[in-house]
Amino acid sequence: MKKLYTFSAESVPEALIKAKAVIGESDPVIESIKEIRKKTLSQSALCEVVLSVEMPDEEPREEEDDVYIAISKAAQEISEITKAANLPERTLPKTKTPVTASPIKEHAELSALQKEIAKLTDRVKLIQNMVWERTNEKKIASIPPEFAEIYRVSRQSGMTSEHLDSIISLTLENMPLAMRQESATVRRYFNTLLRKMIPVRIESRLEHPKKRVQMFVGPTGVGKTTTLAKLAARFAHKLAEHYKVGIMTLDTYRIGAVEQLTFYAKMMRIGIETVRDPIDFSSALSSLRHCDIVLIDTAGCSQHDKEKIGRIRQFLEAEKETSVDVALVLASNSKLEDLRDIYKNYSPLGIDTVIATKLDETASLGSMFSFVYENKKPLSYLSIGQEVPDDLLPAESDYFISCMLDGFRKEREIA
Repeated sequence: MKKLYTFSAESVPEALIKAKAVIGESDPVIESIKEIRKKTLSQSALCEVVLSVEMPDEEPREEEDDVYIAISKAAQEISEITKAANLPERTLPKTKTPVTASPIKEHAELSALQKEIAKLTDRVKLIQNMVWERTNEKKIASIPPEFAEIYRVSRQSGMTSEHLDSIISLTLENMPLAMRQESATVRRYFNTLLRKMIPVRIESRLEHPKKRVQMFVGPTGVGKTTTLAKLAARFAHKLAEHYKVGIMTLDTYRIGAVEQLTFYAKMMRIGIETVRDPIDFSSALSSLRHCDIVLIDTAGCSQHDKEKIGRIRQFLEAEKETSVDVALVLASNSKLEDLRDIYKNYSPLGIDTVIATKLDETASLGSMFSFVYENKKPLSYLSIGQEVPDDLLPAESDYFISCMLDGFRKEREIA
């Protein structure tokens, strides 16, 4: 139960002296400070201070109530210190003996206030995250308070508790104690550690006469064909060095699949080959031998359709001379269990890299992080929208982690 007290005097310090005489040794919280009347030639100034004191309840409080009270008190302290830091000169508390403060002293006092505000803000965050942990089904007793916020954000992103716990442990082992005082410092250190744990294949320049042949595989609806078109346009027109690009499609099952790729190829003025049987795969590659880069589209199918996945493997086994890089295209809004299942069933094709699509359609990139982290397959490209060719980025760990912890953002220069 909260009891309010109001005290008036010519200055705030005098009002607080009155308050102490009435309240005694209680621990009051400043609710408000007001200048009721300014000092003039005919009358003195008048300030009003409102304080609150917590009175004991008839029944004991629950533990969570104490936490919320602590948040309230810390917020009150922040509010009052902030007011003091920004209080105009005419409303500053007056003392009986005028004091002229030097600019250096005023700057030092302001810096001290700002530091106090930062510390109190951290206190509020820590207390809030303590509340989150208490309502969480799985309580992690070993997580220090200063790590509570980053732990909560990471768990909400979809990262598995097993991976997060191991990463937190690694952070605790390697992070200097002096860096643990502020949540912002903890967050920066943690972000840096996460970036180093995401394997990424950096897009490299293709040296002549080397060629690149890449096949896109994955379940239906993940955006294989659109991703292929984006990459074709990127290599043929967007990069500083324009490459000769060819397209091949093995997807003769889906209605309109060939027509869609043919349309893209015509728009980009690049060659396209349609292959129906594995026996024709080598001759189709030979037809595109003048190309620096050949991109191969495949039929999307369920990860449980072993017959269709086996047929894709037949195409790969039919070509003995050319090395084919296999990219597994996965939607970022998929559950971790589904990502694992897809990878397990597509792994007989010899997966080299992962292309993550639909970053703009999910707030739970932690599932993709956990998948890449545990399988050690590098991310090569990130699809961030439907626009061809602009919404495709070479994978970068800092961008991915930023989207995972801070939310998706498209504001990034596209190389």
